[in-house]
Parts: sequence; C-alpha cells; structure tokens
Amino acid sequence: MTLVRVIARPLIASSFLMSGVERVRSAGSAASELENLLATVTKAVPAAAPLGGNERLVAQALGATQMAAAAMLGLGKFSRLSATVLAATAAVNTLVDFKTADSSTRQARKARRTQLLKNLSLIGAVLLAAVDTNGQPGLAWRAEHFAAGARKNASGLGRDARKQLARAEKSVRRTAADVAGA
Repeated sequence: MTLVRVIARPLIASSFLMSGVERVRSAGSAASELENLLATVTKAVPAAAPLGGNERLVAQALGATQMAAAAMLGLGKFSRLSATVLAATAAVNTLVDFKTADSSTRQARKARRTQLLKNLSLIGAVLLAAVDTNGQPGLAWRAEHFAAGARKNASGLGRDARKQLARAEKSVRRTAADVAGA
C-alpha cells in the first residue's frame, strides 16, 4: 500500500466514523430526521413498510453501518466494499441533512449549501476509494486479459496443429511414395 493510501484512507474514514458515532448516540433526533424519507420509501416500496415505524432503529443501523465501514476503510480492510457502503450511507445522510436543514435565513441557506458541498465532496472521495485497486488490477481487467490470452493461445494452438498436420501429411506422402516406388 502506498503512503498516500496509508494516510488518505484514515483521513476519509475519520469523518464517517464520527458521523456514525453521532448518529448512534443521538438516534432520537436522527430518527425524526429520517421519518419523512422513510415515509417516502414506504410509499414507493410497500415491502419496506416495517421500516416506517422503526425510524430510531434505522438511524442506529445506519450509524453502526457507517462506523463499521469507516473502521474497515481506515484499516485498509475490504476498502473497496467499505467505501461503497460509505458512499451509500453518506448519500442517505446527505439527503436527510439537506431536507431537514434550516433554510429560513440567508445565512442558514448558505450553511446548508456549504454542508451539502462538503458531503458531496466526501461522497466523491469514497467513490474514488471504491474504485481504487491499490495498484493491483481489478477483476474485470484480469478477466478481460485472461480471455485475450486464451484467444491468443487457442489461435496459436490452431496454427501449430495446422503446421504439424501439414508435416504429417508430407511425411505420409513420402512414405507412401517410397512404398509404392519400391
């Protein structure tokens, strides 16, 4: 792991870790913020109806998920998966925070916009971490190059087989000519 990754991942994760801790600690206020979002989700997806009455539990689950994913990202364990989870939880948190933030005054709207941009920047950072292969090729690249190598080997085998078949045919003709001419 490069020095940049050793430093950057814990720095990115720290904000998410603290946000998750705060969400777990103040699950009551987080639950009231989630209420409108969960109502909308319940209307759109009727199967999510059990979540509608459990805003506090959902808030705690989001916070705990964010804490776990941030810890894993900070430690460099399953960093691509944990970054993807952080991007998803951060998107939910950003949406909820933006919808519930005060926008009555000019200063409040400015603070709301600033917080939105900070949250979007963090989402961008974890999305970059989600696609970072740590200097190792990803599975898609490996599969593509494996397939290209297999095609190359197969065509090479075909050429070799044709050459060997031509040599065998030539040898058989010579032998047949020797037998017939003898």
